[in-house]
Amino acid sequence: MKEFKFSLETTDKEARAGVLQTRYGKIKTPVFMPVGTLGSVKAIFPEELKKLDIEIILSNTYHLMLRPGDKLIRNMGGIQKFTNWNKPILTDSGGYQIWSLSKLRKINEEGVSFLSHIDGKKINLTPENAIKIQENLNSDISMVLDECTEYPATYERAKKSMELSLRWAKRCKKVFKTRTGYGLFGIVQGGMFQDLRKECSSILSEIDFDGYALGGLSVGEPHELMIDVVKQSLENICIDKPRYLMGVGRPVDIIKAVESGIDMFDCVIPTRFGRNGRAITSLGEINLRNACYAKDENPIDSSVDCHVSNNFSRSYIHHLTKSNEILSSMILSLHNIAFYKKMMSDIRESIFKKKFKDLKKNYLNYHEKYKKT
Repeated sequence: MKEFKFSLETTDKEARAGVLQTRYGKIKTPVFMPVGTLGSVKAIFPEELKKLDIEIILSNTYHLMLRPGDKLIRNMGGIQKFTNWNKPILTDSGGYQIWSLSKLRKINEEGVSFLSHIDGKKINLTPENAIKIQENLNSDISMVLDECTEYPATYERAKKSMELSLRWAKRCKKVFKTRTGYGLFGIVQGGMFQDLRKECSSILSEIDFDGYALGGLSVGEPHELMIDVVKQSLENICIDKPRYLMGVGRPVDIIKAVESGIDMFDCVIPTRFGRNGRAITSLGEINLRNACYAKDENPIDSSVDCHVSNNFSRSYIHHLTKSNEILSSMILSLHNIAFYKKMMSDIRESIFKKKFKDLKKNYLNYHEKYKKT
């Protein structure tokens, strides 16, 4: 069985390219992980993802423990067998979903209690059973349970929240069952306060996790502030461990974060946009619901090596989207994932060639188009 190991292959200043080995396969970094919250990337068959050479997807502990239940998935052979995805899977511990979805949540030293958004049932989640649930799921990469600090938050509030998350992280590490090929990531919190972020990352490094994630970002703060916090959060994290920026997925954010030294990303943007008639292309974002595409014979984006990107006209997809046809969501979601795969491959190649600066310039030009659409 393969050991859990991260190998840094090369750098271009702070931008990094490496390989992460897990139980179910290798992951070339920097990498974007499509979000499969319930064990499925919405509107896309697993085989289509494999054709794009997607190497890892993200699923969510919160959602899967509520339905169908982690014990059922364990009894079905684990999430890989259950979902017909024989590649790596990372599971988020559910802290963000508890913060954003659950009702009447109560947080204390022991953990968090909340009402299920499905049936109102009271749920108690502790650091210990968050890890056990992920073990039942058979996640290649498990995440510690943390408290997601809201934005804006006072310094005192962010500090108290960070300290609680650190105590929970230690408890998670204590109960995590060491198995060949499986890893546990700590999560850096601290709000938007640089000294808290530095302190948190330093303590987490001392605990010695298999990788480190940056949480509590992309929650409403300005882009520039987010990037500053990313840089500060990385100062005390070992260079030989993977670094994961949670829930961040706009192309400009990814480019800037890679420039700061981030290796892993996830976001719902590609599939959420796809379900709403929006395509992310090399020439900017386009909304195919708009009437200007009704007679557009061009493909979505011929620069993306995916059959749906090249073989359906914008006119046809406009028709499908306006008619609320499911096929529109399938085409656009797959195209958007293919775009992200190409972007990450381009980023990785540019790091090897020491030309990341040039790539950044091109994608920032893309961002200007993004803002105007």
